[in-house]
Amino acid sequence: MSLLTKVLFYPTLGYNVLMTYITSRRWFDRIDETVILGALPLKSWNQTLVEEENIRGIVSLTEDFETEGLTNSTEEWKALGVEQLKLPTPDFVASPSQEFIDKGVSFILKHRQNQSSVYVHCKAGRTRSATIVACYLIKVNNWKPQEAVEFLHTKRPHIWLREKQIDSINIYYDNFKTSRIYGA
Repeated sequence: MSLLTKVLFYPTLGYNVLMTYITSRRWFDRIDETVILGALPLKSWNQTLVEEENIRGIVSLTEDFETEGLTNSTEEWKALGVEQLKLPTPDFVASPSQEFIDKGVSFILKHRQNQSSVYVHCKAGRTRSATIVACYLIKVNNWKPQEAVEFLHTKRPHIWLREKQIDSINIYYDNFKTSRIYGA
């Protein structure tokens, strides 16, 4: 974690909160019957997420300092019947590794099979988490990267995938396509 990332965390979190009040941005958006893509699952949302949205899985792409005191701990989620997968990925400068993408997609697919929902998040639900969700969409719909990203934009228009995230999505697609050809 860089010092800059930590220093910018609260001002940019405040910006995200403000944007939900002054624009049409939502804190989270349902992408399909399984996935909700969103910002930090603040403790005030827990009952809604579990009871109304059938959340039984959480994929967290945040570093520990980003969630301290703001969101449930793994134990608190577990007490609500929610399994958490932590894939710590630095904000601003990183994209999830291919290992993390594979783990995230597999986790979502496990919950999809159980007909439960997964909340995939980073701080704002725009970049790190959107990368994982785009890869999930590629796998379940057999889509090309551009199709997955365009679909995400229809559900959550303020996602912000930069070159690093697009590269990760393209690598995932290439690996997915190769595994389908060779049956790996």
